[in-house]
Amino acid sequence: MTALLGERSAAGSAAQQRESAVRARVAELEALLGDPSDPANPAGYTALLEADRAAVPFAAGEALLDEFGITDEYIPRALGGRLDAMDTLVRIMRPVFRRDVGLAMGHGMTTFMAASDVWTAGSSRQRHWLAGLLREGGKAAIAQHETAHSNDYVRSQVTARRGPDGYLISGGKPMVNNLERAGALVLFCRTDPGPDSSGRSRSHSVLLLEPEQLTDVRAAVTARRIPVGLRGCRFAGVEFDDCPVPRSALLGPEGSGIETALRSFQISRTVIAATAVAALDTSLRTAVRFDREQSGGWQGRGTDGSRTGAALTNAFVNLLLYDSLAVVATRALHLLPAETSVYSAALKYLLPRVLTETMYDLSIVLGSGFYTREGTLGIFQKHVRDVPVLSLGHAGTVACQATVIPQMPRLARGSWFIEDEAPSGLFRLRGDLPPLRTDRLSLACGRDSLSATLLAVAAGIDGNGPVERALRTLAGQLVEEFRDVRGRVLRLEAAGSGAGAQPATFALMDRYALLLAGAAVLGLWDQGRYGPDPFLADPSWAAAALHRIAQRLGARVADLPPECETRIRHEVQLRFSTQTSYDLYSTPIPG
Repeated sequence: MTALLGERSAAGSAAQQRESAVRARVAELEALLGDPSDPANPAGYTALLEADRAAVPFAAGEALLDEFGITDEYIPRALGGRLDAMDTLVRIMRPVFRRDVGLAMGHGMTTFMAASDVWTAGSSRQRHWLAGLLREGGKAAIAQHETAHSNDYVRSQVTARRGPDGYLISGGKPMVNNLERAGALVLFCRTDPGPDSSGRSRSHSVLLLEPEQLTDVRAAVTARRIPVGLRGCRFAGVEFDDCPVPRSALLGPEGSGIETALRSFQISRTVIAATAVAALDTSLRTAVRFDREQSGGWQGRGTDGSRTGAALTNAFVNLLLYDSLAVVATRALHLLPAETSVYSAALKYLLPRVLTETMYDLSIVLGSGFYTREGTLGIFQKHVRDVPVLSLGHAGTVACQATVIPQMPRLARGSWFIEDEAPSGLFRLRGDLPPLRTDRLSLACGRDSLSATLLAVAAGIDGNGPVERALRTLAGQLVEEFRDVRGRVLRLEAAGSGAGAQPATFALMDRYALLLAGAAVLGLWDQGRYGPDPFLADPSWAAAALHRIAQRLGARVADLPPECETRIRHEVQLRFSTQTSYDLYSTPIPG
């Protein structure tokens, strides 16, 4: 017993040390970026909006990230970097996303996406080479998008056929971020010319290229394209004409490209979708500031039920329910890697459904100020343009549906209402994590322990207060919704997979994603009761989040108790006044 207590104490001490180190790094980055609303701040909103209008990278912001050493955050510790846990990376990148989504994607996350493929499938030589490049300030680009085929990366327009000393590449990629300034390019291409039906799973490979070594005659960069969102990012295309590359450029075995991509997607789509919540944080903060300046806040309006007040509280609740799944999906990479394919896809699927829609809902607070493209208000409009771009591409909505829908019959048969609940560590915000094992990431494992947490916590909610009773009722409703989803999936499978059943499977996947978010909310609230944050221990936020999920599911729900809504409204104003982030981590922020 004494030995066991000693082990727990040591584990708790290690977790505290890790948390202190993470908070210190986040605070250092926040201090370096400074108050975004200060017009004199070279990394503030005024300067970054000027760069956005000019459609150029935000140079001052990039210089500060270089000073911080942000690229070390993308490199595993074993290769000389600081990357030890994906939840840490998310927390460190949120201040950057909160400031400017374009800066985060253009300077950092595109490099991380490319590096993820190398850390997952590369040889020791390739991993050390890329780590050295990044530590010297270099960038990496990744070419997977297939804009001619609705971003279906499997229908690749780039081919690589065997040549005398390696491969000869032909074809083009029209939209590659950071291509012009990348020292490494991860290229997804077809190496098997056979039809997809005969060998699709082994038809593609991944190459790790050094753009500077490609011959200008055989590889040409096409004109830069400026999108509506992420205007500062450097999107350009590349065309290959029998461009020779050495066989050593092959990333993983030949024919392993699809498997490599699907595994690395689980990491990159989770991290990017989890950091994107910071943009909604800024949008909510901007709306609260505008409301206070215009009318003295809700107290000045004289009615707690105002449309503006509802928009602000609803946005906060939506942020919390989305962040709940973001936290769980990120920690699942370490704790439940075999199950992560479903959780990462569900999170990325909800990005446009929750984050983008909520940002538009907040526009009613700003009124005509929504169209402002300068000053503090201008960042709101910029985020509205930038965030939707994150939900596009090879890990977009359709790709997420294609990941989850085929797994649902197997989950309904062998996991839902059968599986044991997820480990408690999945819901401990600041708990320690084991090292990430990319070899344990599974394309489909037939297990879903997160949904089992929905059942377990729902069955154990006690208390006789009005909020506790509301939470217990809402949790029970979600359990019945989940039971209905399972029954419908099984009936569709029994009826066969004809074309007529397809629309129903999309609707069921939508409901399933929301139910996973509900399970994450309950798990985090259940563990939060024993944590240091009184707000997360309060059932009010969980009841409000489940209420929103039930409404999205189309369920009939009673109004929340008045004290629940009062608690949420108070927290929105408190976090604004104390300059604390609106996400689950409640991080101190400048400005």
